[in-house]
Amino acid sequence: MNLHLQYISKLDTRSRSLGTKLEISITGSKSETNRLLLLQALYPTISLENASNSDDSEVMEKALQKLKTENCQLPTEIDVHHAGTAMRFLTAYFAIQEGKEVVLTGSSRMKERPIKILVDALQQLGAEISYQEKEGFPPMKIIGKKVNKSKVSLPANVSSQYISALLLIAPKLENGLELTLEGEITSLPYINMTIELLNNIGVETSFEENIIKVNPLVTLSTVEGQNITIESDWSSASYWFSIVALSEIGTKITLSSYKKNSLQGDSVLVEIYKNFGVETVFNDDNSITISKINYNIKRQSRSFGTLFLNLQSSPDIAQTIAVTCFGLGIGCHLTGLHTLKIKETDRLEALKNELTKLGVTISVTNDSLTLESSEKINENCVIKTYQDHRMAMAFAPLALRVPIIIENAEVVSKSYPTFWDDLKSIGFTIQKE
Repeated sequence: MNLHLQYISKLDTRSRSLGTKLEISITGSKSETNRLLLLQALYPTISLENASNSDDSEVMEKALQKLKTENCQLPTEIDVHHAGTAMRFLTAYFAIQEGKEVVLTGSSRMKERPIKILVDALQQLGAEISYQEKEGFPPMKIIGKKVNKSKVSLPANVSSQYISALLLIAPKLENGLELTLEGEITSLPYINMTIELLNNIGVETSFEENIIKVNPLVTLSTVEGQNITIESDWSSASYWFSIVALSEIGTKITLSSYKKNSLQGDSVLVEIYKNFGVETVFNDDNSITISKINYNIKRQSRSFGTLFLNLQSSPDIAQTIAVTCFGLGIGCHLTGLHTLKIKETDRLEALKNELTKLGVTISVTNDSLTLESSEKINENCVIKTYQDHRMAMAFAPLALRVPIIIENAEVVSKSYPTFWDDLKSIGFTIQKE
């Protein structure tokens, strides 16, 4: 295996019946972990348990630590590689670190991902940020300073991470923050997650109509000695929902640790996968058991149905759902997906390319995906991952139907490093080349 790490994993199973008692432990939510890591950097007395072991969270933690310990000549260069969340959150964090200078950069793909909306908002507040290469894109030079202004507005139909980045630093601003969101809000659950985490450490907030207000955190006693246990990642759970959906009736998998009243938008999986005959039971030990209890209702009709879903509040599970529908021979029309164009890759075009290889007719627009029903799946297709962890994991469950090949399978470390080992533990056969 060379340094390019371009090994290939062949996934196959001897039987679609995975057994009836399988248990998988999934580490903390990447979304919650990265938010809490930033809050911990602002308020060091906070301690965290069940933090994500994803590459993105490790990058975030190392970047925050590097700024504390770096003694070399300014500015300090920090490379977040492919970690989009870290890029957005750290841009805001470094902007208020008085006396610190940082050049924040990333991979070649990261340099193609826009950040102008967030930078414009921070500059409205008084931040000092300049682009080092292409206007509106990383890398950026950030000179940390005291920010006194408190009112800012930005479009609401963009990545919620821009909004969360501003909200997370708001308690440290002298006058807090009044953030006006213009237009229809995208990924509302992720904004609500950020607000709830702020509330949990004692920050006073309000969210009325399209205006979010965050008060400065004056009384630090609310955060002293706080020990926060992070809920496991629902996005990572989505692949197990897909596996159960593609399995025979009677298959059960138990996942830990999950809350019925989750802050994570992707917990909508519980309702969505009822369409595929998957039942979810919340257990007393904070685990969930997902079971295949019947064939999906859509397939019971003589003519294959089409599943219609608006995923504006949970776009990260679109790839998983599209592949599940394909594997079950149902069509789907998924909307609310415009943010997928600026992820690790253009996820809509990537889905179109790879699902077409497998033999299905699919069309995409700037914010939607339409998949026609098909019972045919081409075998031994090579699935490109486009440096996108979710492409690799979303397609893996299809191995329950046909042998497939996942290129650059190591990309899963971005969010779920033990994914392939966990698949092996339930009976998948995986060969590396």
